[in-house]
Amino acid sequence: MQTIKKINTKDKKKFYGYLNLKLIGLICEEEDWLANLSNTSALLGLLVEDINWAGFYLYKKGELVLGPFWGKPACTHIEIGKGVCGTAAASRSVQIVEDVNKFEGHIACDAASRSEIVLPIVKEGDLIGVLDIDSPITDRFDKEDGEYLKSFVDILNKYVNYEDVR
Repeated sequence: MQTIKKINTKDKKKFYGYLNLKLIGLICEEEDWLANLSNTSALLGLLVEDINWAGFYLYKKGELVLGPFWGKPACTHIEIGKGVCGTAAASRSVQIVEDVNKFEGHIACDAASRSEIVLPIVKEGDLIGVLDIDSPITDRFDKEDGEYLKSFVDILNKYVNYEDVR
């Protein structure tokens, strides 16, 4: 197993390049989707500064169901179109919420969360789920984080076989 070290996240290009390389190293030879998403959640929790939750909600039977994550216990089921995760799934677009207390319909799983970024995971036109990252700091995420995390999700889509998710 390779050594993983924290690096300064202020230089986002360098940080996300490092994060993506670590992700590839963790998942490129593993075939099990559950192991890959579990390690991905742990990697985010280990390396991304100022977050308190990172994980997946997977699209099953018309709703989002809690998948592998790092952090405190969370909501188990989220309706499509509800909360930040459900909005990202319905719109299939990245949701960046500077202050979750100002997001109408926010679903509070961890009262410490103040900001959130959610990326839809869509592969070959099919909604797989969402990647959800929360922070206890207001305005933690910006468009630059969103763009870099899109490439992170692209790596997941390249290496993870989601056939058994549903």
